Amino acid sequence: MQKCTDCRNKCAAASSLQPDQMEEMENNSVEVHFKKGDNIFRQGALSLNVAFLKSGIAKIHMRGPVREKILRIVKAPSYLGLPTSFGDKINQFSATAIVDTTVCFIDINLFRNFIYNNGKFAYEIIVDLCKNELNDYQRYTSQSQKQIPGLVAETLLCMSEKIFNDTHFNFPLTQNELGDLVGTSRESVSRVLSDFSSNNIIAFQGKELKILKKDVLTQISEKG
Repeated sequence: MQKCTDCRNKCAAASSLQPDQMEEMENNSVEVHFKKGDNIFRQGALSLNVAFLKSGIAKIHMRGPVREKILRIVKAPSYLGLPTSFGDKINQFSATAIVDTTVCFIDINLFRNFIYNNGKFAYEIIVDLCKNELNDYQRYTSQSQKQIPGLVAETLLCMSEKIFNDTHFNFPLTQNELGDLVGTSRESVSRVLSDFSSNNIIAFQGKELKILKKDVLTQISEKG
C-alpha cells in the first residue's frame, strides 16, 4: 500500500492534514482493490469507515420501492458515502465499481477527530458536500423537466466532459444502468441511442462510444 504522504490522488481535505495526522491516517486505513461490478459497500449494512475512491469510477445507487436508482456517478479522487458516515450508522445507499477501482477505507472515528481538530480539513469536507448537493439539485431539476432524449444527451456529455475528458471513450454503464440513472426503461434508452447513432450524432459499438456532433448533442440536451 502506498503511503498517504506519497499519494498523488489526495483530495483538498487530506492535503490540509498535519504530518502527525497524515501518519495517523496511514495507520488507521486500508487500501482495497475492486473489479468492475464489485460492491464497495451495501445499502442496509453498518457503516464503520469512510470510503475514499482513490482511482477508478463508481456508481452510488439506492433501492427504491420498485427498482434501483443510480443517484450519482463518481470519479476518483472523491469520498463515497459521507452523508451516511455522519447522518446515520447504517448505509442508506450502495456503491459499486463500474470500472476497476481502488478504495481507501478510513476509520470513521479518526475521520471525525480530524473534523473536530482541523478547521481547514472540516472546511474542505463541507465544500465537497455542498458541491455534490448543488450538482444533485441541478440533475434532479433536469430530470423533472427534460424528455428522455435530452436526459440521455446530458448524460453522454457529462461522461465526456467530466468523467473521461474526451469525446471517445468506453461507456461504463449498461443500458439498464443508464435507464436507472436518467429514470427510464432500458428500451427507451436503447431507442434514443439508436436514433443518435442513425443520425450520426454518436458512434456506438459495443462499449466504445464516440461523440461525432457535440454541438447537436448539446442542443438536444439544452432543449430537453
